[in-house]
Amino acid sequence: MTDYRGEQVVIIGLGLTGLSCVDFFRRRGVTPRVMDTRFTPPGLEKLSADVPRHLGSLNEAWLLDATLVVASPGIPLSHPALAAAAAGIAIVGDIELFAREAQAPVVAITGSNGKSTVTRMVGEMAAAAGWQVGVGGNIGLPALMLLEAPRQLYVLELSSFQLETTHSLKAAAATVLNISEDHMNRYPLGLQQYRAAKLEIYHSAAVCVVNADDALTLPERGHDARCVSFGVERGDYYLSQRAGNTWLMA
Repeated sequence: MTDYRGEQVVIIGLGLTGLSCVDFFRRRGVTPRVMDTRFTPPGLEKLSADVPRHLGSLNEAWLLDATLVVASPGIPLSHPALAAAAAGIAIVGDIELFAREAQAPVVAITGSNGKSTVTRMVGEMAAAAGWQVGVGGNIGLPALMLLEAPRQLYVLELSSFQLETTHSLKAAAATVLNISEDHMNRYPLGLQQYRAAKLEIYHSAAVCVVNADDALTLPERGHDARCVSFGVERGDYYLSQRAGNTWLMA
């Protein structure tokens, strides 16, 4: 367990994820400061009265005084207030906090389309096999809330925004299902910048599950020994039509 005592922690963004971050630090003996650009963010009524908060804008003085900033995925790292604070200050997200603490294997799933469906499906498969599984991240429960009960496996949907501030994740298996233009307002350099954020999911992953029909889902260094592929008509796992039936081939 990481020791955060002595850290000056600022959490940007409330809501359920922000509250999970507050609870995470309070259980570790740290009272963070919370800020939100909204005057009445969701979850404000659940925030303990003794937690300092700044609403309606980002408090640059708090950011410059911080030693650790936990940023909501909705706040781009290019935001002027974050850029000013970034020198010498660690900026992470809730997934990074989770990755530092998780003791069970993690299946990490991202992609432009279909990631919620696949995340739920993998979670259901694990539960049907009798595993104590926690499913969440970008859907359902925030990842930090999954740490509150014993788990044998975590299945996380992760967005490109979340992956921008995640560096310690060592997934047992990670996949980028597909890549197509999305969130281009967040990625002014275009599709390759967006793709680079998605590919962070493969960093330190034991197995990379790639789409044989979409070369953009390959790791930056290309197909390597960690890669297992799937596809419609090709790949390590693919579909085949035989006698009017569809078969999964391996």
